[in-house]
This record gives sequence, structure tokens and C-alpha cells, in this order.
Amino acid sequence: MHRLTVSTVLLSLTLLTLADGGSIGVNYGRIANNLPSAVKVVQLLKSQGLNRVKVYDTDPAVLRALSGSGIKVTVDLPNMQLFAAAKAPSFASSWVERNVVAYYPHTQIEAIAVGNEVFVDTHNTTKFLVPAMKNIHKALVKHNLDSDIKVSSPIALSALANSYPSSSGSFRPDLVEPVFKPMLDFLRESGSYLMVNVYPFFAYESNADVISLDYALFRDNPGVTDPGNGLRYYNLFDAQIDAVFSALSALKYDDVKIVVTETGWPSKGDNNEVGASVENAAAFNGNLVRKILTGGGTPLRPKADLTVYLFALFNENQKSGPTSERNFGLFYPDEKRVYNVPFTAEELKDYHDSPVKGGSHNQTTQAPAPNVSGGVSKSTTGNTWCVANPDADKVKLQAALDFACGEGGADCAPIQHGATCYDPNTIVAHASFAFNSYYQKQARKGGSCYFGGTSYVVTQEPRTRVMGSN
Repeated sequence: MHRLTVSTVLLSLTLLTLADGGSIGVNYGRIANNLPSAVKVVQLLKSQGLNRVKVYDTDPAVLRALSGSGIKVTVDLPNMQLFAAAKAPSFASSWVERNVVAYYPHTQIEAIAVGNEVFVDTHNTTKFLVPAMKNIHKALVKHNLDSDIKVSSPIALSALANSYPSSSGSFRPDLVEPVFKPMLDFLRESGSYLMVNVYPFFAYESNADVISLDYALFRDNPGVTDPGNGLRYYNLFDAQIDAVFSALSALKYDDVKIVVTETGWPSKGDNNEVGASVENAAAFNGNLVRKILTGGGTPLRPKADLTVYLFALFNENQKSGPTSERNFGLFYPDEKRVYNVPFTAEELKDYHDSPVKGGSHNQTTQAPAPNVSGGVSKSTTGNTWCVANPDADKVKLQAALDFACGEGGADCAPIQHGATCYDPNTIVAHASFAFNSYYQKQARKGGSCYFGGTSYVVTQEPRTRVMGSN
């Protein structure tokens, strides 16, 4: 594997052969009330040399603005429509006709993301995912578009049961048979790829005492050797991606490729969001772009030319959650750059990552080594919650609930009859409350959201707020 420090001569030579390298795109989110028009956004994308964009819906104004631009587009079928797409092929067919066929090929739609991080959706849409994907694909076949437009679904790293070390990467056992195997069969048969959202920032933020900032930002560092396969890693991004590749290999799907549909680093955060700064965001994204455009694979898959979508195009002022959520943007709403980062091979020629002496936000020198047993590795979490698995065996769920409220010491008073959080009066709702209370009391440490496999960590705040978290 190439180290991060590359001579100008070698970099220049590499830039001459980028035709076979990776590709950079950007996520265009619109949870804001001050963004420029879609027409201006397309002009901005073209001016920056960005030729791939991913959107979170099929807004007609956006798709019309992209018409004739030459920009390749990934559109999204929202989680809330998974049930309809799964249960009614006619809905899937009309959705494709209305949102894809009506614009293609002038708008170069190349992929459909069916849902987004479905496994952490509190509305229990997981069981509808694969049927929805298949029905959307069948609708594309009907219009002879299945070769040109791929169907997939972005997963978060919380879909992994283990992510450290990378060689031990594996998918959550409760998802393997009902979801991953049929989904990966579908991706293989349709010639598609697995969409993955990875955020080294969250891993660093939660483990800044053991993860080197240089390691998280693709800067020069001693690296760390994976004890499982002997491969040496020099950045956290590669380690996270290879954990997914290892999970695929464990199920014998080595031939399924990966596209990174989200990754990024915030330029601003709350006081407890370690590492969120302009300097670190510029370093992460700039060095990531350099790695991808110069054909850098991963230690496990050195020839993998990854397509990576940066998150996100703009700072979005109406996003909820901590300050970082509103500051992942590469651009301000007035279209000025938040910081300088290259997007093209031409810009890379003049790109230099210049660290501020002493680093930013608790730079450390250790290599990453938080090996967490049970549940989800802490390195996949930032602001996180522990919720009950709605598909778990109810007897096991009740036993786990009894433990959490008993010797576990969770605060279960609010879910007693007549108390504020008694409703909805279901074992899943009550268990989620108790599990999260215990998890937060344990300071979200690794293994504290396991409960015999009846729970899992989510990285997006549940829409129906799980109490027990402040």
C-alpha cells in the first residue's frame, strides 16, 4: 500500500493515469431554508468539476436542472415508501415511470438507492427492503433500463457485528439470513454493488484517546497491523472499508463491489465533538480525494477503484442533532467554499495538506485498538442510542428487559403503568427505553448494548425518541 507522503514526481505521474482510478461524487442534501436554486447548484457542480451527485429524493426541480448537464445521478426512494414498493409491484412500476423514465436519459440517472440506512430506521422497514429493491429492479427491466441503472441500498457501519480488527468484519447475525444473503444475491445477479456509508469522524470522536488523529486524517503515521491477516493500515477509512469487505468475504460474496455513498468530516461541532474543525475537515476530504483519484485501493483490496460520495455539498441549517450535523458541508449556502479541497486531478497538482503544528482537537499518537466484543464496535458510534430489535424472540427480549430494569440498574420508573413513557405499551418500546437507559449509564461503552443479541446501536436518533438519553 502507498503511504500518504508521496513525492511530487510520483503524484504527477499518477495523475496522468487516472482514467482507471476511482471517482469522487457529492451528496446534495437539502434540509435547509437558505440554499441556492437547483439550477445554480448544477452550475456550481459543473464549475467544480464534480460529475457525480447523489440526492435523497426525486425532486422534479432538481432532476430537471440536471438534465443535459452530463452529471451522473443517484436518486433515492425514501424509507417511508419501502412498504408500498415491496407490497405493490404497481407502485414500484409507477414510481420508476414517474421519477426515472420521465427524466432518463437526458438526466443521467445511474443508480437508485432504495431507502437509506434502513436497519436503523425505527419504523421497522427492514423486512420490506429486499422485496422493494426487487420490484424497483423489475420495473427497470420492463423499460429495458436495468443494464444502465443499478439498484442498491446504503448501509451504515452499525450493520456490522464486528468492525475491528478489519479482518474480523462480519454482519449482524440477526440480519444475515433474512436480509444480507438475499440482498447480496440480488446485487450479484443484477450486476450492482453494495452501498456503504462510513464516517471515520464518529470513530475518532468516540475513541480519540486511542485513535491517532493523523491516522483518521490520512496523514503520515506509523500505522497499525491487523492481527488477523498481518496487513498494515495507515488510515481509518481503509480499515472501515476492509471490515465491510471482510464481512462480504465471510459470506462468500467477494465478487460484490462497494460504493461509498457517504463519508465526510464536520468543520464545526459542539465542545464534546472531538475533532470537528475546519482544518481537520479540509485534511480528511482533501487527502481522501487524493487517495481515491490516484487509484488507491485498500490493503485487502489494493486494486479496488472506489467511487466515493462526499457528505455533503452544503451546510444544512435545518438538520437536527448536534452542531456537527449542520456543518458537514463543503460549501456555504452562498456557494463559497467552507475550506479548500481538491475535487479533480488538475486541482490535486497544487494540493498540499499543511497540518497546524500541534494538531487540532486532542491529537494523539496511539494506534487504534478498541476491540469490542458483542453488539457493535464503539468505533462505529458517535452520538448513539441502544434500541431493541423488533424481530428478536419475545422471550429473550423479556429476559433482557428484566435484567436491564433489575440488576442492570436501568431507570425503568417512566415505563411503569401510568408513568410518562408507559405508552406505547409494547415490549419492544419498553425494552428500547430500558436498554438505552442502561447503555447511557454505561457511558455507551463497547458491549453495553448487547442484551443477548436482542438489541443494537443506532447512529441516528430514533424518530420516536428513546428515553433514557438526555
